[in-house]
Amino acid sequence: MKERRTGPGSTAPRIRILWGSAIAIGPGKADLLRAIDETGSISAAARGMRMSYRRAWLLVHTMNECFRSPLVEAEKGGSRGGGASLTETGRQVLAEYREVARLVAARFGPYLERESSRAKSRRINARCRPRSRP
Repeated sequence: MKERRTGPGSTAPRIRILWGSAIAIGPGKADLLRAIDETGSISAAARGMRMSYRRAWLLVHTMNECFRSPLVEAEKGGSRGGGASLTETGRQVLAEYREVARLVAARFGPYLERESSRAKSRRINARCRPRSRP
């Protein structure tokens, strides 16, 4: 599985699409969709992202509820072991989200600081701390 593209260490803008008070899709949910598409399983995607199955399932449920048609279809286990896949809508939404995130990063990136001031101060404080003496 590819490494996660978003997260605390990332300096790219983070885009979230809200539907009411729910986050319909954001960077973490987009990563989860990508992982489900790659693995064919909510469980395997969750493991790969170091997330509980319950958390992944709740995120999928929220996405499926926010959009007109589901983004992920899941089959219960059985003789074939179940699985999950993105629907055509799920693939389209993921592609559109990635494009919007790319456009926002390209357009706003030049105006944003490359490193947050909080991260800068942590880095500076770590260098300036006096060493403990035995």
